[in-house]
Amino acid sequence: MEDDDLPRPRGDAASKLAAEDLGPYSQDELAERIRLLQLEIARVEQHRAKVDAHRAAADALFGKPGS
Repeated sequence: MEDDDLPRPRGDAASKLAAEDLGPYSQDELAERIRLLQLEIARVEQHRAKVDAHRAAADALFGKPGS
């Protein structure tokens, strides 16, 4: 069985961040955290767009399954 067939492990980095207590952070630390998370969101969105374009190109070349 390939690794892609296995379910993703629970408790990934985003889940751990979401569960973290934000109480101890200062205003400046929270602002920096927001900035870093916004950069990470942009990176993930760029990757998703690249994957979508790759998939669309493959579908156009080979035909979408089931159509």
